[in-house]
Amino acid sequence: MHSGRILLAALAAGVLTLAGCGGDGGGDAAGSGPGGLTVPKIDKLAALGAGEGEVNVVSWAGYVEDGSTDKSVDWVTGFEKETGCQVNNKIAGTSDEMVALMKTGEYDVVSASGDASLRLIYGGDVAPVNTDLLSNYKDVFEGLKNKAWNSVDGVPYGAPHGRGANLLMYRTDTVTPAPTSWSAVFDPASPHKGKITAYDSPIYIADAALYLMKTKPELNIKNPYALDDTQFQAAVDLLKQQNELIGEYWSDYTKEVQAFKAGNSVLGTTWQVITNLTKADGAPVEAILPAEGATGWSDTWMVSAKAGHPNCAYLWMNHIISPTANAGVAEWFGEAPSNRLSCAETKDKNHCATFHAEDEAYFEQVWYWTTPLARCIDGRKDVTCKDYSAWTQAWTTIKG
Repeated sequence: MHSGRILLAALAAGVLTLAGCGGDGGGDAAGSGPGGLTVPKIDKLAALGAGEGEVNVVSWAGYVEDGSTDKSVDWVTGFEKETGCQVNNKIAGTSDEMVALMKTGEYDVVSASGDASLRLIYGGDVAPVNTDLLSNYKDVFEGLKNKAWNSVDGVPYGAPHGRGANLLMYRTDTVTPAPTSWSAVFDPASPHKGKITAYDSPIYIADAALYLMKTKPELNIKNPYALDDTQFQAAVDLLKQQNELIGEYWSDYTKEVQAFKAGNSVLGTTWQVITNLTKADGAPVEAILPAEGATGWSDTWMVSAKAGHPNCAYLWMNHIISPTANAGVAEWFGEAPSNRLSCAETKDKNHCATFHAEDEAYFEQVWYWTTPLARCIDGRKDVTCKDYSAWTQAWTTIKG
């Protein structure tokens, strides 16, 4: 499992094409994106053929389960038997790692979050998706289709997987009273100094920006992914201050489970699946959506522009958004499913209520990962915002 750190040079190559862009441009044949930036013209698959025998997948942990983690958690084996497509899965720890892996051309399909999807689209690494070939696409929540992070000019670039929030996890035997705010991980006087953890990715700067948006109104932050120089500096300063409290940053989910089990970490950002696994291992932990809201993700299954196994890739995409498989992954990972019929298929009949699958008001508190651009995505025209390459450079200095 990689730590998610990759060479800045390789990363910059993937993101600098977006620098100085923003807003919606006009549409040419290939489609155009931020600031009129043209999307490479790549044809979508016209018709589904026979499976090629295997499919190479890049995914988040918990998205491609074949029973090896938990015998009762398996939506891969049946797919392999039914289609003849053997699933070869590579788990990535961060969106940066997913972009780097997809650029190799060795993988067919990826579960991309919003801070990776645009880089993949404009980099020419993924192809538009022919949703007519996905029989389950019609049942995907309309609120997840044709969004800024998974389409360009109304052309879909994938199948929505689900959505969820980045939560605050804590050990209930150590952290009392129970936290209700992100202030728990930013308070310089925290009694848990050295045992606080945070997600190891430049996109975590948005978590600090969200906290400042709610607690420092004078900064006038309207979107945690659209930060001008002053706003960005405030977020970076907060994270440099937080660095004194951090015991370790995590991007490998198994390491966060181990750290909370051992008590080396007692408080910090997490995903619901990590909380589930940590609890299953007997550690006393809980996770909450703090009062300020949270960052989060709406992931999209995207197919490589260079897919060696395109038919198996489409068969996989259709399978993972099918009611039963999508219910299984949503329940295991701890997120809202994308298929509205999945709510009737979950083992826990309250799952969709717990994860607010049909509650748009809840998701208004969640700021989905988005690629920061120099042209402010909050609509401001009079300033320049910090783009993802600036976020990447700042993250290096924050960690020292």
